[in-house]
Amino acid sequence: MKKLLKNEGVQAFVAAIFCILAGLLIGYIVLLFINPSGASESILNIIKNFFTWSRPASRIKQLGNTLAKSMPLILCSLSILFSYKVGLFNIGTAGQYVAGACASLYAALAWGWGWLPCMIFAMVAGALLGGITGLLKAYCNVNEVISGIMLNWIALYTANTLLTTVKETASPYTLYLDKVTPGALLPTLGMDKWFGNDKVTIAVPLTMIVAVIVWIILSKTRLGYELKATGNNRNAAKYAGMAQNRNIIMTLMISGALAGLGASLLYQTGYMRWECTQSSVPSMGFNGIAAAFLGGLHPIGAVFSSFFIQHITDGGQYVNTNFYSSQISDVISSVIIYLCGFVLFIKLTMKKIIAKSDEKKGAKQ
Repeated sequence: MKKLLKNEGVQAFVAAIFCILAGLLIGYIVLLFINPSGASESILNIIKNFFTWSRPASRIKQLGNTLAKSMPLILCSLSILFSYKVGLFNIGTAGQYVAGACASLYAALAWGWGWLPCMIFAMVAGALLGGITGLLKAYCNVNEVISGIMLNWIALYTANTLLTTVKETASPYTLYLDKVTPGALLPTLGMDKWFGNDKVTIAVPLTMIVAVIVWIILSKTRLGYELKATGNNRNAAKYAGMAQNRNIIMTLMISGALAGLGASLLYQTGYMRWECTQSSVPSMGFNGIAAAFLGGLHPIGAVFSSFFIQHITDGGQYVNTNFYSSQISDVISSVIIYLCGFVLFIKLTMKKIIAKSDEKKGAKQ
């Protein structure tokens, strides 16, 4: 058992389970304070999400909705972990996500582009915004967190301004893709028939492929080694002949492209429309931070953690709204997100406990 706990992957899994259970427990306590009689049923409904439906067809359709919203979250978490593995904290993922949403929607609604050019354009927009942060970091030594936060707001208000030209006259929302440019909607590859939901598209297999590619790049390639070496010690990387500035810029551009792709895979399903009057950056980019850490900063772990966070968030719609707010699921998610900051601390604590146990065992022998 002790050998098993020494494994990094097992430690990350245990830490993630602790965060999840603590979040659910605190959410349950909040429900008990509001109304004890329905607390157990509501917390179970949040956990069950689409399983609360009695008809199998309804369950599968609601599962499709959760999948459609999980894909952009997975890509945002991949964006975060890719840069973090290289020693950079790309909090600008939120702004790069906005840039991707703006690019894909504008190209589709204003220019009538098809789904693939819109998707590529979204990735380019996210990459360019990430590249600005990279340039400032590499050549001006501007902290990527500071520049990323500033660019988030620039991206938001730029998107609001541009998309105002393709919004409905009587509402702040952009036009419907399926009515204006149906060709910009992502193909379903027949999965809409499996789920009885046309929002389940090529985004699902594409996201899985991207997660595997990110894992391969970081773990199995020379490029990944150089990027991580630059993040661990810029001076050592420079001494070894690595192009440190290029690596920093490339990392943040790839990270931005992932976030931009995530936005494309949500808005090009037609599931959501952009609200041109919104005054806050979409939470998807910030939730990606939690998903990345909850998944142990591993691309495959990020897939499962992102789906879980979205599963809990969607489960809030099944609480008894006569007594509770559906936002209780957001409280649970927020607690889990907060506790994710302690994942590394939990892993360190586990290592110390195991080390002390080994010392005592060695002293006895």
